[in-house]
Amino acid sequence: MNKKIKYVFTVTTLSALVALSGCATTGQLEEVKSQLNAVQQDANSAKSEAAAARATANEAKDIANRALNTANDANSRAAQTDEKIDRMFKRSMYK
Repeated sequence: MNKKIKYVFTVTTLSALVALSGCATTGQLEEVKSQLNAVQQDANSAKSEAAAARATANEAKDIANRALNTANDANSRAAQTDEKIDRMFKRSMYK
């Protein structure tokens, strides 16, 4: 019985190897390689576009930060001017 199991196992293994070795032709392998190259090119293109988008976003962030700083400075100056006007008004009321 043991020899029979070994024989069946051997025949099955050999059959599987023969079946698997004949599955892909050279043309199919070349097609897969070309598809892989196309995918790699697409990935590289996406990487470069992402890097450009990141650079643009960083520039926009810098511009927004400068605009915020300018707005804060303007708000501070407006508050100082408002205080000066209040003081001048109070002085004029005391006279």
